[in-house]
Amino acid sequence: MAVTREDVLHIAELARLGVDDARADALTKELSAILAHMEVLSQVDTSTVPATTGIGIDGTPLRPDVSVPPLMARTLDSFAPAMRDGFFLVPRLATHEDSGESGA
Repeated sequence: MAVTREDVLHIAELARLGVDDARADALTKELSAILAHMEVLSQVDTSTVPATTGIGIDGTPLRPDVSVPPLMARTLDSFAPAMRDGFFLVPRLATHEDSGESGA
């Protein structure tokens, strides 16, 4: 199957891409070459290859989706000098000191 110049221009229009004449000709050649390569690959005999090589008949094994809280050696409030409502309080950046608001 070959790609025509009209196919390239139609696809470019659908994708809202601006394709000039020179680029359309180059894309036509490139896409036709890719499809020719795919045609060669489609002729390879894969009848003796199992359909699920590498993952087994049951597919990819998945772990149960169970949430486990992290194990922490210290309490959460030991990570920062100040906390409020479960959030860390940090000092303002020097670049924000002149905003007129008082710090936390």
